[in-house]
Amino acid sequence: MPQSGERFASRDAMREMQRAFPDPPKIALRRVVGEGDVWVAEATSDYSGRRFHTVLILEMRDDLILRETRYYAEPFEAPAWRADWVQSMAEE
Repeated sequence: MPQSGERFASRDAMREMQRAFPDPPKIALRRVVGEGDVWVAEATSDYSGRRFHTVLILEMRDDLILRETRYYAEPFEAPAWRADWVQSMAEE
C-alpha cells in the first residue's frame, strides 16, 4: 500500500491483518479490466461512512496473485470551472 508505506511480507501476514481488522469496510466493485497476468479492479470502500475510491492492481502468475498493489483516494468536490466539459458520474 504505497500511500501508507506498508508491504506485507507474506500471504499469511495479510490474511492475519484482515482477520484482525477492527471494522472491515463495505466494498462495492465498480469494474475489473485486464488480460493475461495483469488485472485492475476499481471499487468504492466504505469505512463506517468514510468513502474511498480504491484501485487494486493484480499481477498474476500461474492463476494465483503474485503481487497486489492498492491505491485509496478520497473523493473531492469537482471545480465549477470545468462543468461545461464533464458529466457527473452520479448520472451514470
